[in-house]
Amino acid sequence: MAVSHPKISPAPSGELVEEMEAFRGFLRERGYRVTKEREAIAKSILRNRDHFDVDELFLSLRNKTPISKASIYRAIPLLIESGLLAEVYLENGHMHYERVYGREHHSHLRCLKCHSIFEFSAPELTGLEKRICRQEGFKSQGHKFEIWGICSVCQTENN
Repeated sequence: MAVSHPKISPAPSGELVEEMEAFRGFLRERGYRVTKEREAIAKSILRNRDHFDVDELFLSLRNKTPISKASIYRAIPLLIESGLLAEVYLENGHMHYERVYGREHHSHLRCLKCHSIFEFSAPELTGLEKRICRQEGFKSQGHKFEIWGICSVCQTENN
């Protein structure tokens, strides 16, 4: 099981081009318009390697382009449905999201003190998911796994 700290580096530009084309294709296929607002929201999200909520996204966009929170709230379900974005966790009444297109499936460790998110991969969880689904005759559409507690840094600070 590998644990990694949140990545702050932006997405490589070639990846962004591929992701944006996938989003535009999804919109056209579903009969939605490809608007400047949707593109600006998608680009901002896809450049981000961190988990975020709508308020953080709105603040990052408002100085660059005039976009309302309502536009963001309308775009997010489209980005989720297109497979570019996923809901990660709910905290203080705000859903947090992360870009997922082209990324390996992973799970999260969430520190309740400093609010850091650590990503980890555990292939054995996928095996467990498959076994349980087979036993129950269930067709999985995916899974989320999150462990919350206190990270090693916060534990050290408490001692």
